[in-house]
Amino acid sequence: MKLRMLMMGLAVAGAAGATLVAAAADNPAVAASAAAPSPAVAAPGGALYTVKDGTKVDSETMKGFRAWRAAACDRCHGANQEGLVGPSLLTSFKTLTKADFAKVVTEGRLVKGMPSFGSSAVVTENIDHLYAYLKGRSDGAITQARVQEIK
Repeated sequence: MKLRMLMMGLAVAGAAGATLVAAAADNPAVAASAAAPSPAVAAPGGALYTVKDGTKVDSETMKGFRAWRAAACDRCHGANQEGLVGPSLLTSFKTLTKADFAKVVTEGRLVKGMPSFGSSAVVTENIDHLYAYLKGRSDGAITQARVQEIK
């Protein structure tokens, strides 16, 4: 049954929202998350992510969305990150640090069914961008799973 759930692909749905910029200086939760190991993610102005109208994101956060899709994370965590056989990332990211996220993704939690993505270049090269995308979803700034790049 779990294997069947892992093989499922899901459609993306959601709603629109307001313009938000999550600057670490303005948001203690983002500041704590941004203090983790890698400083590679930086939306314009030093923010962890930038979101416009709830569905448009900066180019760095867009890389995170693309990594999410390429790694097919939705097969376990759901198309909207609300969880399937894997946990809801919208909930997990309320307390998950960037360092803990990177460790889980690269090393896995095989006992709980989470595979390691440490050998996936698309994931490891975009781990910070993926974190920013998922943090934006959890914070509610990104209001739907499918996003577009701010032009």
